[in-house]
Amino acid sequence: MYQVAICDDDEQQRELMRHMLTAFSLKTNIEFHITMFSSGEQLLTHYKDQRETFHLLILDVEMGGLNGIQTAQEIRKLKIMDVQIMFLTSYPEYMVQSFDVMTFQYLIKPIQEAVLEEKLVKLHHYYQAMDKKYLVIKSDYDDLMLKYEDILWIEVIKSLTVKNKLKVITRDNSYETKGILSAYAATLTEHGFMQIHRSVLINLMHVHKFTGAQVTMLDGTSLPIGRSKIKEVKDTYTKYMIMRVQ
Repeated sequence: MYQVAICDDDEQQRELMRHMLTAFSLKTNIEFHITMFSSGEQLLTHYKDQRETFHLLILDVEMGGLNGIQTAQEIRKLKIMDVQIMFLTSYPEYMVQSFDVMTFQYLIKPIQEAVLEEKLVKLHHYYQAMDKKYLVIKSDYDDLMLKYEDILWIEVIKSLTVKNKLKVITRDNSYETKGILSAYAATLTEHGFMQIHRSVLINLMHVHKFTGAQVTMLDGTSLPIGRSKIKEVKDTYTKYMIMRVQ
């Protein structure tokens, strides 16, 4: 499922875009979760308060207050670089101004549904190509795409009602899901992860230091290392760091 933000100060245009996305979803089974914003300022407030990003921003260039390009510039200043941006405008001359915010696509109004669908297929192919850099988890009925580099660790959490419950901790948030930790370890080992305990799988790029039978992550959290794994963990981390500097 792709998280999409539609930002336009014209409610009719927002609803038209939502309708087009819904029609495309029904045709292709590519799912979207759509969030609507009526101004660039409202979208920026969402980013600053929630820190939740989207896969795609659909921004109208001509808006009151912050226009679409100014909004995109402010978003990039927040170091949010992986979201794809699609501009909508009635004036092609704005196209050059949009280059410095790494635009994904540029659509001229009135939007032709076939053209939009072509761009959405390209977006889907782009994210398919990026799959090797993302972990997909099921959380609260949604499929979430988390970048490997944003994941700090995954841990088993006890639950009286849910079997095999896991918590995925990222730079900005944490998510609960279900699964077998060893299965995640088998998938993620080649991406710099290691299971250091029967209930903990860490991302080695976020390790700060080792102290006895504990590892301290860059965010200050201390996690246990299984007694039988202490030497293996330290050896693996040493090899990992040597590979990173080569």
